[in-house]
Amino acid sequence: MHFILCVSVLLSIVWLLAGAIEPKCKIRDKFDLYGLYKDGDILFGGIFEIHFTTIYPELSFHSKPAQLSCEGFDFAGFQWAQTMAFAIEEINRDPALLPNITLGYRLYDNCVKLAVAFRAATALISGEDDSVTDYSCTGTPPVLAIVGDPGSTHSIAISRMLGLFRVPMVSYYATCSCLSNKEAHPSFFRTIPNDNFQVKAMVQILRHYGWTWVGAIASNDDYGLFAVKTFIEEVNKFGCIAFSEILPRNNDRSEILKIVDTIKESTARVIVIFSTEAYIFPLAEELVHQNIRGRQWIASEAWTTSTVFQTKELLPYFGGTLGIAIRRGEIPGLEQYLLKVHPVFDPSNNLVIKYWEALFDCTFTEKTAERNSSNVKKKCTGAEDVLSKKNEYSDVSELRATYNVYKAVYALAHSLHNLMSCEPGKGPFQNNSCADITTVQPWQLLHYLARVNFTTHYGDRVSFDENGDALAIYDVMNWQRADDGAVKTVTIGLFDESAPAGQELTLNEDNIFWNFESNNPPRSVCSESCQPGTRKATRKGEPLCCFDCVPCAEGEISNHTDSIDCFKCPMDYWSSPGRDQCVLKEIEFLSYHDPLGISLTTISIFGACTSVGVLIIFFYYRNTPVVRANNSELSFLLLLSLILCFLCSLLFIGQPQHVTCMLRHIVFGISFVLCISCILVKTIVVIMAFRATLPDNNVMKWFGAAQQRGTVFVFTVIQALICIVWLTVAPPLPFKNTQYQNSKIIFECNVGSITGFSFLLGYIGLLASVCFLLAFLARNLPDNFNEAKFITFSMLIFCAVWIAFIPAYVSSPGKYSDAVEIFAILASSFGLLIAIFAPKCYIILLHPEKNTKKALMGRAAPKA
Repeated sequence: MHFILCVSVLLSIVWLLAGAIEPKCKIRDKFDLYGLYKDGDILFGGIFEIHFTTIYPELSFHSKPAQLSCEGFDFAGFQWAQTMAFAIEEINRDPALLPNITLGYRLYDNCVKLAVAFRAATALISGEDDSVTDYSCTGTPPVLAIVGDPGSTHSIAISRMLGLFRVPMVSYYATCSCLSNKEAHPSFFRTIPNDNFQVKAMVQILRHYGWTWVGAIASNDDYGLFAVKTFIEEVNKFGCIAFSEILPRNNDRSEILKIVDTIKESTARVIVIFSTEAYIFPLAEELVHQNIRGRQWIASEAWTTSTVFQTKELLPYFGGTLGIAIRRGEIPGLEQYLLKVHPVFDPSNNLVIKYWEALFDCTFTEKTAERNSSNVKKKCTGAEDVLSKKNEYSDVSELRATYNVYKAVYALAHSLHNLMSCEPGKGPFQNNSCADITTVQPWQLLHYLARVNFTTHYGDRVSFDENGDALAIYDVMNWQRADDGAVKTVTIGLFDESAPAGQELTLNEDNIFWNFESNNPPRSVCSESCQPGTRKATRKGEPLCCFDCVPCAEGEISNHTDSIDCFKCPMDYWSSPGRDQCVLKEIEFLSYHDPLGISLTTISIFGACTSVGVLIIFFYYRNTPVVRANNSELSFLLLLSLILCFLCSLLFIGQPQHVTCMLRHIVFGISFVLCISCILVKTIVVIMAFRATLPDNNVMKWFGAAQQRGTVFVFTVIQALICIVWLTVAPPLPFKNTQYQNSKIIFECNVGSITGFSFLLGYIGLLASVCFLLAFLARNLPDNFNEAKFITFSMLIFCAVWIAFIPAYVSSPGKYSDAVEIFAILASSFGLLIAIFAPKCYIILLHPEKNTKKALMGRAAPKA
């Protein structure tokens, strides 16, 4: 396509440089083009689509080929042309605009063919007369500016040629964004926004309804290809393109079928089409033939308001279509002007003849009627009633492209008026000169056109940006059911690019018709949105819009829809069950309010009270033989240490504090060493007492009360020294353990130095082992009241409890590790209390008759 355009432009340049472009240098052959003409001081040219098809003559090479002809009259295109004529006549009647200047026009039909459009453009800028009237090439050119062409492809080729000579060209319908390139198209302007703005409007609609999975179809021309390229780029910023198809130029059915199959197989429910109606109609027919429904169509401005699709047959398939339409306007007096047009037999105004023949299906030429004997047309009289025919030509209810034509003519007129209003010596040209209206040149008008700024009768401001583009304002249309069951287009919103960010699109939701059972907008997503608490995981080999929703891992959250990643919660927080927010972790420790804590506290206090009770009993019966025979002083000290052992377990209950963490193991270690030391000394005393009964053995005098107290004190001091070193090097401290259970903060006491804790337990274990060994060896010694048996049993319980404690403590989680240690303390304490003191209390309280010296002595007598 671009190669053809370049060749066409090159040939035109060569021809123009040969002299065809110079003003009033009219050396050329006559072109038989369909057109409208009116003379004036200054002429504006116009190019319009007034016929659909072009008939090329047969080339026999035996005779001069006939001129090409056009068929298929387009009443809407003829309305555009007549609107330009109306605007120029309206300007001529306005005394305030271009006074003393009469504008004329020369309008041509492009027959929707590039070759014809290019031919019309060269005819406009080179003049129409056959004879050479002036070789001086002075004065104004044949036309000062051109309104048109409506097609983007045509405009690209024509504007490249006109740009070389700085001839202004104002299009009313060419929307390709490529035409905004001022380096390639320096003299091109347009009163319709370029496709970039149309794409923005469509993207706003897609975003508004959450449509992220859409199909795209475009015509195979500059308009469709450039628009769909920009559209895909914009959609990829927030969604995905399900498919992208190009409509064939020649309406090839096999290509149409491929596109239809793609539409059927795709899960996309929203499809955008950038094309003119000529490309879309074969696709629409096939969709109806295969009964494909349930699609939401988004129409570009080229076919949104097309009456071709406003039929009953297409309503079930295209009803509810949303489209972008050119801004609607009103032109007072236009309808009356259009209805006054009557045929004039002037070769320069042959388009009126074509209009009349098409409107009334008749002919002014008898030869044509005779030649077409198979389809003889009636003879036109020129007196037919125009009011009896209602079609696109006379319909002024939806003036969109027509309104752009009107604005284009007025833009040129205002530019020319500003040129005339130039004050001498303050002009924009060389040496501050102004342009002379009698010899004005296109490049001078171009300067003022780029700066034109005015307001139409309808209240719309007309100006151009640095790229020659108009202000971007669109109507949003909706295809709804008409009273007769066909399709009608209804304005349901507005897109204004100049509005504040986020407010460009306004829609009347209550007035939208959706062609679905629920009359609600459809869902068009490849994958449903991932809710908070999950993240998007893309599927391999599929677009980004196709994904799976993966729940966030423990300790991670996502707090908004369609989150790409999950975020870790802070150290003291954990994810909620829904993984959508971070909540403060539950702090776990053995509390006094916990049922387990209450139970252990009760048992500890009960044990301490029991020890106090035994101590009271022993104190009350301190002078009895049972108490005196078992070393009452050590017994009292042992009971006090047991009370401490029971009470030290309370330090393991409650929230760990700096003080309690240091005291719990220190008090525990010293209390148990004191307790075991007393038992060990009592065991030694038993053994010494037995040795003292042998002849010539005075060992007891070396291990009297003072030595016994000293031994207990020394053993206890050693444990105290271990504790002091431990507290100095690495004391136990409160610690928030988040590693064992992620969802909780286990508040515990870190023992600090493992070595210190090991020495503390090891020392207790050493004393307990020695005590157990001595008691076991002395269990059968003959004595008045051999306490070694009870000590052996108590030490057996003690060792068994603490040997079982180690693996249970290591494997217990959280607060249960403290519970295990408390259980070990209580179990071993109760074992010592019951094994050593229960038999004595039994005799003292229940069998006082045995609490006599005689009974004790008799107990020790040998059996017969």
